[in-house]
Amino acid sequence: MSSPCRPHEAVCQAMRLLSLCAALAPAVSVWAQSAATPSAAPSGPAASNAATASPLPAVTVRALRDPDKSTLTQPDVRTARDRVQRTPGGAAVVDADDYAQGRVSTLSDALGMATGVFVQPRFGAEESRISIRGSGLQRTAHGRGLKLMQDGVPLNLADGSFDFQAVEALTARYVEVWRGANALQYGSSTLGGAVNFVSPNGYNADKARVRVEGGSHGYARALLSAGTVLGDVDLYVSTSGFVQDGFRAHAQQDTRRNFANLGWQLNDKLETRFYLGNVSSNSELPGSLTKAQLRANPRQANAASVSGDQHRDIDWTRLSNKTVYRPDAQQQVEFFVYASDKSLHHPISFVLDQHNRDQGVELRYVNESPLMDHGNRFVLGLSANQGRTNEDRYVNAGNGVSGARMDASSQTARNTELYAENQWRVLPSLALVTGLQAARSSRTFVDRYVPAGQASNSFALDYDGFSPKLGVLYDLQPGVQLFANLSRGYEPPSMSELAGGTYPLPNPAQRSTTLELGSRGRIGPQLQWDVSVYESRLENELLQTSLNGGGADVTIAVPHTVHRGLELGLNGQALRNTIGQVEWKLNALWNDFRFDDNATYGERSLPGIPSAFARAQLGYRFHQGRTLIAVTAEHSGGYAVDFANTLRADAYTIWGLKAGGDIAKGLSWFVEGRNLGDKAYAATTGVVRVATPNAAQFLPGDGRSVYAGLDWRFN
Repeated sequence: MSSPCRPHEAVCQAMRLLSLCAALAPAVSVWAQSAATPSAAPSGPAASNAATASPLPAVTVRALRDPDKSTLTQPDVRTARDRVQRTPGGAAVVDADDYAQGRVSTLSDALGMATGVFVQPRFGAEESRISIRGSGLQRTAHGRGLKLMQDGVPLNLADGSFDFQAVEALTARYVEVWRGANALQYGSSTLGGAVNFVSPNGYNADKARVRVEGGSHGYARALLSAGTVLGDVDLYVSTSGFVQDGFRAHAQQDTRRNFANLGWQLNDKLETRFYLGNVSSNSELPGSLTKAQLRANPRQANAASVSGDQHRDIDWTRLSNKTVYRPDAQQQVEFFVYASDKSLHHPISFVLDQHNRDQGVELRYVNESPLMDHGNRFVLGLSANQGRTNEDRYVNAGNGVSGARMDASSQTARNTELYAENQWRVLPSLALVTGLQAARSSRTFVDRYVPAGQASNSFALDYDGFSPKLGVLYDLQPGVQLFANLSRGYEPPSMSELAGGTYPLPNPAQRSTTLELGSRGRIGPQLQWDVSVYESRLENELLQTSLNGGGADVTIAVPHTVHRGLELGLNGQALRNTIGQVEWKLNALWNDFRFDDNATYGERSLPGIPSAFARAQLGYRFHQGRTLIAVTAEHSGGYAVDFANTLRADAYTIWGLKAGGDIAKGLSWFVEGRNLGDKAYAATTGVVRVATPNAAQFLPGDGRSVYAGLDWRFN
């Protein structure tokens, strides 16, 4: 579907941005009033009445932004980086101010330069393939294999799956990425680890912020946010809107998000904070193409996606609370409680309707008292959650209309996890880290639609797992660390990996044993690095595949696989002078994921992810106005799209240009050109068992595109 706006795209984009701002503006009026400076004292009769009225408690309004302000519930960036320095493995903190210097639409925009993270949008969309160390390898939507969090509170559904639409990267103050078992301190034992988006609060947020972005393919985004402090209470609120026609036909998107958090410091030892989030996201799905179709016209949609009006529409609301009690400088107790309600309308080859309700609680104790006169940090946590899903399936009668019922079920996932981790400074330069997680999970499926003459597909499964961890961290010299760790991972299957396909499969839990070696450090401003090498041996790896080439419709447990890799993150500065300096950064991955002596596929590579992938940026930043002019590049090696390794996605390299800087205090700009060579390439693919040459499994990346934006921050 071509956009009717393209002949006058600049005017159309301006109108889109204005309409977005107008739609979002009412939600900000109350915030602006609360953040405003108190009005002058009344005079005359009003002053007389005020003098005789009962006195009101004084309220102190503090509106100046302090980006380094930590509260008990909301650690600042510096505190987060200190935690990374105590971790014997791959971990990093991504400052949101860094990725806000360009377009911020997809998870790739926010995490594309985060060490060890492979993330590719399916078709310029928010849905992406995100993988760390091969987690969720075949998923291009509704992710798994990672613990996705906001402010330390899980965003995953109880069965372990998650939706990318739940995240608004522009409303994060920073993002923590804990790779593999290094996320155990958050109770995660997944192969990939955890990603934690940490929100601003009333202390460190801008008093008000307005950001607009616009560009090619009908893209427009607007964000309005505000933060304020009223005595012992602080408040942060944001509302955002995003629309695009999409590079491809039948790829329109429309998403609205609203987030807020309110903190109350009851005293200097006790703080509670409430979080509220609401997301409404509607996305057309253009589907996959054959390799010949991609080369001929990457903008076209799959014919079946158009005739079936395939969509993924989500409405999601989440409420959570985080309360922290710190009786002294060495102890802290954290309590979380959360609940979410999600509805999914998903016409594909059939029509899928789901309603999820999830709840959870978590209690975490942190003690930093010395052990035998050496520094020590002990974390103990207990979490429990459950989720219930009502699912209905109907025939897609055409144009996404629900026809005859195909299936109906009720699904319940429950989990209880106990975890502990201890970081002990055996010597001033040497730390020993030990950890353990014990988990109990259940998955129950009740078949609510059993045609005459057929057996019920109902089942109830229980899973148990233990995940130990041992690590060492050595300070080679100030600012340079070496680390190593050995760990076990445990992941019970999600409901879609049990009953999301054409028929239920009672899959076992996925387990892994991982050895990691690495280093991180800094040599002045010239060089900063974060590098890890690892090998994971997996049992019953849960791989989603298609049996008939028509889409990923069943998950199988492969008995033995091996994941080996190199994660390399580099950045630095050079040639600094009175005018400016050269800046560069690189995120590179080498992946060797393969079957291990498989009866059918031998030692073949696992499909769905390239063996080599890299993103890089090289530019010059002028001191005046902090203006940056840079070249960007992305390279992906070729890779198989089927287990038999008979069909491959081609290697590609794309490049772009970006520029941005400050216009005045609080006002910045950017312009960014992507894929300026207009390369036709597959950003990601589906996965099948054995592919034919004309299998429709390729999802084209965006062609040549240009984006620009303005960001106003008022303090």
